[in-house]
Amino acid sequence: MFRGQSRYIWAKAGWPGMHYELPVLAAALTETSRLEGALLGRLADVGLGLRDQASLAALTDDVVKTSEIEGEHLNVASVRSSLARRLGVDIGALAPVDRNVEGVVEMILDATANFSAPLTEERLFAWHASLFPTGFSGMSPVTIGAWRDDASGPMQVVSGPDHRRKVHYQAPPATSLDAEMALFLQWANASTPEPALVKAGLAHLWFVTIHPFDDGNGRIARAVGDLFLARADGSPQRFYSLSAQIQRDRKAYYDILERTQKGTLDVTEWLAWFLATLQRALANAHSTLDAVLVKARFWQNLAGVALNERQVKMINKLLDGFEGKLTSTKWAVITKCSPDTALRDINDLVARGVLRKMEGGGRSTGYELQIS
Repeated sequence: MFRGQSRYIWAKAGWPGMHYELPVLAAALTETSRLEGALLGRLADVGLGLRDQASLAALTDDVVKTSEIEGEHLNVASVRSSLARRLGVDIGALAPVDRNVEGVVEMILDATANFSAPLTEERLFAWHASLFPTGFSGMSPVTIGAWRDDASGPMQVVSGPDHRRKVHYQAPPATSLDAEMALFLQWANASTPEPALVKAGLAHLWFVTIHPFDDGNGRIARAVGDLFLARADGSPQRFYSLSAQIQRDRKAYYDILERTQKGTLDVTEWLAWFLATLQRALANAHSTLDAVLVKARFWQNLAGVALNERQVKMINKLLDGFEGKLTSTKWAVITKCSPDTALRDINDLVARGVLRKMEGGGRSTGYELQIS
């Protein structure tokens, strides 16, 4: 063993036999199921088109936020365009998409849309390859299509500068990965007694604890969790994003993960946190659905109103949550038109009652949607 390995969960006698206190989790499981039922009930009352829009919003959040957790910031418009094209959802003009975006989108869609397919080495290798299409993570080469080999030393999760580095976790040695992953995949594809939501939480924890790749383990662990959540739901359509909620609770996520990986084989605390986070994700999904419905009603009210391409683009940006104050200068920059044209576009929408001037003017006039 490397020094200090015995402090980690995977080195405990009985690994990988993680266990939990089901009575402690019973109320959380019931509440999670209730929240999911309430969300699905609302979705049943809207049309197919709006369900598709809600799913697109949730998946966009999932792809963007699972990358943000690892410090990678993807272009939201590119992610949305990639997903819309693959799902056949009409969102008007599509934004350009780069290969990095496509890779994460491919992984998330395969995990959720093909949730009933077995989880295999080959499938995990394909997900890993999709995350690193160039074979590099930044300037560092990444081994694709194989587990890590620890050629540069043990796999560690660290923080801080090199001279004061803190080791939060050390993964099992590379020599054990074939056996570790064989056990994980056997369990993943078997019919096991855990409640489906508990199995999703265990799958996420187990995979990220093995940490089988050079890089990308966190994103793949969350995709594995998404796969098991889709199995629990029995549906390929996603209407909530656990990754987005984990991003919002990022510090708590890393704290509970570190405590669990340095703890005993009783992982009740991790599962309680996982279910509570899932509940918050479901609650936020109601807000997302509210926004989708507001957007749909807004465009229904504008049916038959002739708008130019710039106006449509900017209205959609405002409906999707425009950051900061919309001014004629920003309008001109975003739509690539002259300041005079931008002001004409805006004044036309003000006259139609679509936009209104914001209170408090300041140095430049701001505008906002007039939503009834």
